Amino acid sequence: MPSTGSAQESAPTSRRSKITPERAQELYTAVLDLLRESGYDSLTMEGVAARTRCGKSTLYRQWGNKPELVVAALHGTRRPLFSGIDTGSLSGDLLEAARAVESASGQDTALMHALSHAALQNPDLLCAMRSTLITPAIAAVDAMVERAVDRGEVDADNPALEYVAAQVMGIMRARPLLEERYTDGRFVTRFVECAVLPALGLPSLPPTPPGSGT
Repeated sequence: MPSTGSAQESAPTSRRSKITPERAQELYTAVLDLLRESGYDSLTMEGVAARTRCGKSTLYRQWGNKPELVVAALHGTRRPLFSGIDTGSLSGDLLEAARAVESASGQDTALMHALSHAALQNPDLLCAMRSTLITPAIAAVDAMVERAVDRGEVDADNPALEYVAAQVMGIMRARPLLEERYTDGRFVTRFVECAVLPALGLPSLPPTPPGSGT
């Protein structure tokens, strides 16, 4: 005879199909918007329910608690920041990545700041944050570097290669803290041009593709 605990654990699972994938995406989007607006500590299941006009009991039945809902929202809205960037040169790739950071500064950067402190207190949240926001971005920058080495664009023993992803990700985190001093909207691009590319021995502008000059 199954225990009462087993029956209680399996009951929510049997009811999860009541939320459609489309509705789940609406809820996930609302969760991330609220995180960006007010931070993790201020996020509540009640607030999500009010924003989405969803019953609070439905949220608890589906996800159990706030950390589980946030983890689900991160995984359910995963979109790599630097996916698809391949300009044919490392300087072009990194400048395009910088523009992507600037375009996403009100989204991904704000989200990372909202979650960073809470993630250190919650291993599941930290794992979700790494797998959805951090690791894919680092992998994309590492791929840019590897392509450049394969093309012979930079020396494989250049000591700066190891730190390119850390520089790009670090400036994403630091930018909001530096805005009082660096108000230029091209701050990340200029950082790449003036700090990252020179360390790699690359020009600040990508080479002009053959046949495109005047």
